[in-house]
Amino acid sequence: MFVKICGITTSHDALLATAVGADALGFVFAPSVRQVQPADVRDIARRLPHGVTTVGVFRNERPERIVTIVSKVGLHGVQLSGQEPLSEVRWIRERVPFVIQAFTAGDPALAAAPNGPADAVLIDSPNPGSGRVFDWTLAEGAPGGVKLILAGGLTHDNVADAIARIRPWGVDVSSGVESTPGRKDARKLRLFVEQARVAGAALADTNDLSDEVDLTAVENGVGRSRPFDWMLDA
Repeated sequence: MFVKICGITTSHDALLATAVGADALGFVFAPSVRQVQPADVRDIARRLPHGVTTVGVFRNERPERIVTIVSKVGLHGVQLSGQEPLSEVRWIRERVPFVIQAFTAGDPALAAAPNGPADAVLIDSPNPGSGRVFDWTLAEGAPGGVKLILAGGLTHDNVADAIARIRPWGVDVSSGVESTPGRKDARKLRLFVEQARVAGAALADTNDLSDEVDLTAVENGVGRSRPFDWMLDA
């Protein structure tokens, strides 16, 4: 289960999130209470251990500026959280190794996501960063064949239920692990990552059991079901 902690504003919070096992950190360059400056993020990124993915979050920003910031700061990828046209997403992906394209829950454009250039698709609430949970049934209809990241009002209390229901490739959290806007809480961070890992492992166990049954079915001439989207890499 890919776990991204977004809205990182300080090196302390970045190292804390890394210490509890986060796979990726998100830095918001779009207008927000969690907005950060490129120079500050560059200093933070230099202190992070190898293997932690750093992602810049942008909203309707000029593609050229996005690529410039990624290069100067030394980020691994970007998250596009606006209404970026497909042509711009494709142009950015040709210059940035990892792109997450965000959609609000229920957005009709989500249906075309498998044909897009993004490496992963994120589904968020209509008000990103608000901490509000959206109707998860809106995410159940997400198309297959994409790495789906679930966001929007997740906390350590509900992330396991969300994972069991939606079966995403990853989860993303910001306000749900904060003490105040822009400041992370050590206990909430630890519990969130722990719950996400446990829930992800439970899905993996379920999938392994299904595979055993399917192998028997194949021997009997019956078809085999496809893997969950979040298991494609494995």
